[in-house]
Amino acid sequence: MTSHRPGPPPSQGHEPTDPGEPPASSEPAAAAAATSSSAVPASPDGWPDRLADALAFVRRRITGDYSIDDFGYDQDFTRSVVLPPLRLLYEKWFRVQTLGLHNIPDSGGALIVANHSGTVPMDAAMLTVAIHDHHPQHRPPRLLAADLVFDTPVLGPLARKAGGTLACNPDAERLLAAGELVSVFPEGFKGVGKPYRQRYRLQRFGRGGFVSAALLRGVPIIPCSIVGAEEIYPLLGNIPQLARALGLPYFPVTPTFPLLGPLGAIPLPSKWLIEFGEPIRTDEFGPGAAEDPMVVFNLSDQVRETIQQSLYRLLLQRGHPFFG
Repeated sequence: MTSHRPGPPPSQGHEPTDPGEPPASSEPAAAAAATSSSAVPASPDGWPDRLADALAFVRRRITGDYSIDDFGYDQDFTRSVVLPPLRLLYEKWFRVQTLGLHNIPDSGGALIVANHSGTVPMDAAMLTVAIHDHHPQHRPPRLLAADLVFDTPVLGPLARKAGGTLACNPDAERLLAAGELVSVFPEGFKGVGKPYRQRYRLQRFGRGGFVSAALLRGVPIIPCSIVGAEEIYPLLGNIPQLARALGLPYFPVTPTFPLLGPLGAIPLPSKWLIEFGEPIRTDEFGPGAAEDPMVVFNLSDQVRETIQQSLYRLLLQRGHPFFG
């Protein structure tokens, strides 16, 4: 296959400056990075442009004018098929505001560590749109996901094409060594499937494998706090018998599902805030730090506490979950 790498989408407008961030640089790229997410990549103006883009995409698929990396990431497919519907949710339904994009480096490996919630992991998708569309370099985050995602028909191949890979240290280390931006959700299903009454209370972060990967490669860890996902499918209960029969970690009961059937799959239109915190350096630790349980534990705990405190602050900043 020949390589086809579409250029980054241009930006429309500017974002309001976050008062909690440092003064914006005089350079356009730095100013854009220090602001929130109202700057949206340009999209086709009308149906002729959309039709032309669709035909160009089909032509590239037929001629093989696209590339797929060793992990299955298909940049052309992601930009043309995956991101457009997610972008509608991001902009129109959840009205996401993104803060702290200047904390994500323009190049080189970095590990984004985020809280996980929402019954259905929509937060991973919105994080992808936030970085791809609104970071000055439009970097594609490579998501680490559970085995269940890749074992699921349709969803598994789609996740691979969109840049996802197994949540394991070898894959994370390879991506970080290649200079990729990697995203991990250490709470896993414990976070996504927690009851609504425990919303915005972080669950256990596991054994800190993400810290070991970052230490081994000497890349910064960027805490990411996501407010809004907890309200899209408020988890009121679980039917364990159905969960076991279907091979799922839980079978959710929400205010609309399964009572309303397929209509219950429509997420509630909560107001979202996504904030990327200051990077935590790992290159200052000595050799062998990745194998030191105390270093790994302390760094993992630091990241977790940073995210938890940011969630409390963002909840106050957001106000009402639906009418902010």
